[in-house]
Amino acid sequence: MFDLLINLVNQGGMIAFFSFVFSKVRLFRRISSQSRVSFRDRALVVLFFAGIGIVGTYTGVPVRGALANTRVVGVFVGGLLGGPVVGILAGIIAGVHRWAIDIGGFTAFSCMLSTVVEGILSALLWRAFQKSANKWLFAALFGAAAEVAQMFIILLTARPFSEAVELVRLIGVPMVVGNGIAIGMFIAIANSLFREKEAIAARHAQKVLRIAQESLPFFRKGFTEATARETAKIILHQLNLAAVSFTGTEACLVHEGMGSDHHFTGRPLSRSLTRRALREERFQVARVKSDIDCADPACPLKSAVIVPLISGDKTIGTLKLYRSREYAITRVDEEVAAGLASLFSLQLEISRLEEQSRLLNRAELKALQSQINPHFLFNALNTVSSFIRTKPEKARELLLDLSDYYRCRLHEPDAFIPLARELEHIRTYLEIEKARFDDRLTVRYPEGDIPAITVPPLILQPLVENAVKHGIGNSVKGGVVTIAVERKKEGTHIRVEDDGVGMESRKAAALLHEGKCASIGLMNVHSRLVNAYGPSAGLKISSKKDRGTTVCMTIPSA
Repeated sequence: MFDLLINLVNQGGMIAFFSFVFSKVRLFRRISSQSRVSFRDRALVVLFFAGIGIVGTYTGVPVRGALANTRVVGVFVGGLLGGPVVGILAGIIAGVHRWAIDIGGFTAFSCMLSTVVEGILSALLWRAFQKSANKWLFAALFGAAAEVAQMFIILLTARPFSEAVELVRLIGVPMVVGNGIAIGMFIAIANSLFREKEAIAARHAQKVLRIAQESLPFFRKGFTEATARETAKIILHQLNLAAVSFTGTEACLVHEGMGSDHHFTGRPLSRSLTRRALREERFQVARVKSDIDCADPACPLKSAVIVPLISGDKTIGTLKLYRSREYAITRVDEEVAAGLASLFSLQLEISRLEEQSRLLNRAELKALQSQINPHFLFNALNTVSSFIRTKPEKARELLLDLSDYYRCRLHEPDAFIPLARELEHIRTYLEIEKARFDDRLTVRYPEGDIPAITVPPLILQPLVENAVKHGIGNSVKGGVVTIAVERKKEGTHIRVEDDGVGMESRKAAALLHEGKCASIGLMNVHSRLVNAYGPSAGLKISSKKDRGTTVCMTIPSA
């Protein structure tokens, strides 16, 4: 009995081999992780585990007209790792094979039946196995229990009964213990290799994410020699590489690490794998030194992976990771390089889109400046001319106000300006309008200290101009324009209010929507606020017929 147990345990080498194969084949990894697989792939998995069971039959040890074997290992493990369908079908295939071949004598039917039952048992245990904390122990214990069930089936179905009893006495303990250990060993090896692979992938993923995080401030500024050099230093620090290069489409941009004495900035690209990577827009691997195509015979760089960098629909350069030994580029190196290239390409695309957005905002601002009503200038000049003879000092003041106003509005705008400066611009504009409207226009300015915040330029001009032109200008009796600034918990609340003619609520609601009722100036301000601070910072408009209009905005706290 002891010799039989030793013989069964010695088959552990075969079990370890199958476990190793299982852990390395991608299809089996998808099966074990419960990913979706095709019918063909699932059939291959069934045949794999059924094949292990069949091999266990052929390597069995003859005992009193029967076989002491490891057939259960393939069937039971197949059910635990592959799922119910795999366990049941593998059990049927291995069981029918055991019954059909001419070996094993009087237990052929019993072994077939027990193999099918063991497949069904593994299918029933599959869900509990997935939830178990110690999978190898779970598999070993229940695998041993499945072999106990096989012994009972032999006693119940094999004849003559006396022979069945003697057989179970001889093979029972060795098969229960040996196959239980083999099943647990299969699961332990497979899980260990899976965890090791996942740990390696996790470490590399962590390094890639750390590189992406540290390089983000650089590549967000664009793809330049300075940003590429800082990023290359980060990659070289995080990864165990011989050198790192960035190239443009025609020449080397930066090179850090070994070979820096001749892989210098501005070195033209040769007719090599780098050109192919740029042309085909897919990664290339230089396995040996000649593939690198370096003219320096003393170059220490022997292998490399080259991946293209893409911004939008255009290839703008490459990333090259070097090693100092030939055939040293591994699959992990290729995946890391591809991951870095994807992240850098995404960062460069974000940089490009941000620059386009900045230019678009500037263009919109220029368009808004160009929409400053020409009649304002003509009306202002007419107002000045009317004061020249009657109030020359007032005319002089208005000319200075007009000069200040246009000098401030027509210069190249900053992205943000202090709120106090924006209010000064508005004050200059309103001084000219007050002179034109005479006593029909009253203005109330914010009281107290102005919050030290910055706002997009020309953010109040359209609001105040609409209040004067449409609110007060259309009112026979004139009115009051109120500009209020108030600190609140959520930010700085700015309100422009007039008590002029007002409008219907439905028309006020349409001012910020596309269509014939929309106000271009208000829509421009609204969209710039949303882009700068988010949806909650957009304009809020309320109005009532003959009661006036109020336009509000909130600049969020920093």
